Amino acid sequence: MKFLAITLIVHRPDPVTGLQKPTHDRFREVLDSALLAEELGFDGFGVGERHERPFLSSSPTVVLGHVAALTRRIRLFTAVTTLSLLDPVRAYEDYATLDHLSEGRLDLIIGKGNGAAQRELFHVTPEDQWDRNAESYEVFRQIWRQDKVTAATRFRPPLTDAEVWPRPYQQPIRVWHGSATSKESVDLAARHGDPLFSANVTHPVEPYAELIRYYRERWEHYGHDPARIAVGAGTAGLLATRTSQEAIEAYRPVFESTLAFQKQSGLPVVFESVEDFAERSSALIGSPQQIIDKVHRYHERFGHTVLHLHADANGLPDSRHRASLELFQAEVAPVLRREIPDPPFAWGPVLPVTEEPAHV
Repeated sequence: MKFLAITLIVHRPDPVTGLQKPTHDRFREVLDSALLAEELGFDGFGVGERHERPFLSSSPTVVLGHVAALTRRIRLFTAVTTLSLLDPVRAYEDYATLDHLSEGRLDLIIGKGNGAAQRELFHVTPEDQWDRNAESYEVFRQIWRQDKVTAATRFRPPLTDAEVWPRPYQQPIRVWHGSATSKESVDLAARHGDPLFSANVTHPVEPYAELIRYYRERWEHYGHDPARIAVGAGTAGLLATRTSQEAIEAYRPVFESTLAFQKQSGLPVVFESVEDFAERSSALIGSPQQIIDKVHRYHERFGHTVLHLHADANGLPDSRHRASLELFQAEVAPVLRREIPDPPFAWGPVLPVTEEPAHV
């Protein structure tokens, strides 16, 4: 099993202290998180893309470019690239450049994105966002594989024998499809034989397990080898401590402040107590053995081989968050790496067999 640390660069007051860091400090924190993830042995570091409050992740290529310059080994992920909002030509140019600068350490997770404010900002409607996402991905995919591209597009000017530069480093880049609630993204992933990444953060396991089941069904429908399926899954939180009692009590103020925010904002409440949250959500809160057991329970439903954890403290004291990540990597990750297989492909750059990657 492989492990990613991911941030959406949320920028709002700390859920426990009520203090909000300056924007500059929040970006510095993201860079520090990436360095820590590489230091601790994580396999990947991901940055989301959102174009609305309370997120600072509107330019993931810029952030990941800086992370690429600071790191040497860790793979870089987008979480997710909102292709429904982007011109696929411009997106290709940015990501191909980043892929060269990182020496082929880039993976993409794409999706339509969430949020009404960012749809309005880019003049995308709920009715056309799925068509935009699919079209943008088709064009993006074609550009990555062909020196000249012709495409009769609806949502951007058509392309006729278009050349787009720079030409790619990875041939081709690996693209995962982010999935939260909709079968459209799942079917798009299966159609192209691409890996799937389940959000798995808001609800109990059942709706996500159903989408992954559907993905496997559509994968075989499109004629792909079932042995080549790769699934990743998110988590709703992390706090690893020596005992479950310590973890629950340490996480309680974070959960209760988040619950109060949900109720004040009129958001649906799925989990009413921290105990319920620890038991029925995908959050990994407890002792190392409890966390290992929970990941195995989810693996039985998902068959996933990649897991993402929060890079951010999310209201925990920084020292507590770091200690949790260290304990996870020392006592949880090694067991899961032994007991759950890796994805059915090499983790390094996707290059022609005649070439050797610069860094793996």
